Amino acid sequence: MTESRFTETLRRACAPDWRAASHHRFVEELMAGTVPDAVMARYLVQDHRFLDAFLTLLGAAIASADRFEARLRFGRFAGMVSGEENDYFLRSFEALGVSADQRAAIPDSAPTQGFQALMREAARTRDYVAVLAVLNVAEWLYLDWASRAPQPLPANFVHAEWITLHDNPFFRDFVAFLRAELDRVGPGDPALAHDFFGRAVALERAFFDDAYAGA
Repeated sequence: MTESRFTETLRRACAPDWRAASHHRFVEELMAGTVPDAVMARYLVQDHRFLDAFLTLLGAAIASADRFEARLRFGRFAGMVSGEENDYFLRSFEALGVSADQRAAIPDSAPTQGFQALMREAARTRDYVAVLAVLNVAEWLYLDWASRAPQPLPANFVHAEWITLHDNPFFRDFVAFLRAELDRVGPGDPALAHDFFGRAVALERAFFDDAYAGA
């Protein structure tokens, strides 16, 4: 597809934040396997906090989608997030020495709070365009950086699996589906799409920045 796609228009509108996030220091160190354990732990603890709001957003996608085939795709992806991805988090916390009690004592960061609120706001709209705009950022931006990872991947599974979770055939196919859906319905309400997409990209950048807070 060409740059005339609606999703490309959305990405171009927030290009500085998109590039800052997809080429962030955290991303470069992750691909090199050099993210300090304290930074990786902070990042993963906060990212795991998204799971509840993200599943709520996927539920809104299932409810607001206008095609049965789309609902099936969202349902399969929700299963992956609830299973394979959640399992990765738990194994990583164990490897990094972060107990359940320690995780519970760590407060949500400002970007985490912002992203949780944005996901729930999009879900409450019951509008497929708003939901898709946030989902596209949450998944497409991650595929963007993960697909650039050089081989071989880092030896530490905590680094390597976070990359492969966001660059594998199932995930690439899902991102292609998300983009196609937003290309299809987004032009019907471009202002709504731009609003949610832009705010989500800015929060992704802030979230990566926050991983190094205090480190």
